[in-house]
Amino acid sequence: MDVLSLARFQYAATTIFHFFFVPLSIGLVLIVSIMETMYVVKNNEIYKKMTQFWGKFFLINFAIGVVTGILQEFQFGMNWSEYSRFMGDVFGAPLAIEALLAFFMESTFIGLWLFGWDRLSKKVHLTCIWLVTAGTTLSALWILTANSFMQHPVGFHINNGRAEMNDFLALLTNPQLWVEFPHTIFGSFATGAFVVAGISAIALLKRNRVDFYLKSFKIAIVIGLVSGVLLSLVGHSQAQYLVKTQPMKMAASEGTWKDTADPAPWTVIANIDTKNHKNTGEIKIPYLLSFLSYGKFSGSVEGIETLQKRYVEKYGPGNYIPSVKTTFWTFRIMTVMGGLLCLLGIVGVFLVWRKKLLNNKWFLRTMVAAIAIPFIGSTTGWLMTEIGRQPWTVFGYMQTAASVSPNVSAGELLFSIIAFIGMYSIMAVVMIYLFVRTFKEGPSLDNKVTNQSNDPFDGEGYHIVTE
Repeated sequence: MDVLSLARFQYAATTIFHFFFVPLSIGLVLIVSIMETMYVVKNNEIYKKMTQFWGKFFLINFAIGVVTGILQEFQFGMNWSEYSRFMGDVFGAPLAIEALLAFFMESTFIGLWLFGWDRLSKKVHLTCIWLVTAGTTLSALWILTANSFMQHPVGFHINNGRAEMNDFLALLTNPQLWVEFPHTIFGSFATGAFVVAGISAIALLKRNRVDFYLKSFKIAIVIGLVSGVLLSLVGHSQAQYLVKTQPMKMAASEGTWKDTADPAPWTVIANIDTKNHKNTGEIKIPYLLSFLSYGKFSGSVEGIETLQKRYVEKYGPGNYIPSVKTTFWTFRIMTVMGGLLCLLGIVGVFLVWRKKLLNNKWFLRTMVAAIAIPFIGSTTGWLMTEIGRQPWTVFGYMQTAASVSPNVSAGELLFSIIAFIGMYSIMAVVMIYLFVRTFKEGPSLDNKVTNQSNDPFDGEGYHIVTE
């Protein structure tokens, strides 16, 4: 119940909740943009109805996501004032640009898109939604620029006890950013795709408006597969980069206490004994850790104990070992979720290609449950990234214990945690209610919306079911 633990818990809880909405917004707006593009190119009314229907989900999610995101920046001043004082000149710049440029860009063109259906030409209206897509992506870029600085600080110097930016371009060319950003973006695309595919699967199981939801499913599953594959590839690149810049995080994520042999085996599962610095009940795959670390089947990997001694020599006395169990298992859960995204994407595309999707209820039911997969993957990935960096707020320069506000009491934090969790719970209920109501209302179709035989996204012999 100390101030530091409560401040960390509050930031983790509010960030996890906020991050449910961010990737979903980025993914949904991409899908909506693609659907409207198909409407403009094909002049087929069903794609307009798809754009409008799935656009409702995006707007609901975006609105609630904005509310949950406001608190994130406030916490730096409330609970982490020492961090803000020391690193605010550097860290605050990308956050300010995100708020003043990317967010206003999103908001402006969302308004034009929402109210411009009957006032703007098709191409201008389409441009608006693509600019919203660009805005959400830029928002992610600037936020991750700030986070990448915390993982790998660049472009600053220390002056009068404060970090001052001296090279803004260095922040934008930070190698950490360019492994972290694509990983987050492709994960977001997969999130939106699996939500659309999962909701569509519910309707297809009920044989409700089959053509509409079948077309939606096909678009979503293709995006989901492509995003899942790219997510795995850039995730591998990110892991290789972390071996160089944050070897302790990677050693913890692998449960590697001692320096490994050459070649190094990868531990699939293990019972982590943090007290005695050893693992029991390990299952290992030979050569794989060397390949994951260096892209070749040779090379040893430094262990936690070796890195701890080196960090003590470099940074002074202290415990530089993160929570090994949490880092180890969140990394594996994230990896499994990524593999499931690829597997389900391959199966889904295959069934669509063979026109056997509607006859495979087991797969449709699986896709309903799979809505949760990208959220679990992104949450565990974020936990691995942040917990694996401990005890640092800014790696190598400022520890988390030195970042917390000195004048905030445990009681104040506990009260705010209860209040925030209460408000967030209400917002979660509201969002679920609005999603369910939107789904039950369904798309506004009429008998003029029919299949076209020359459409590559045609249904499997089914026609629109109108109510």
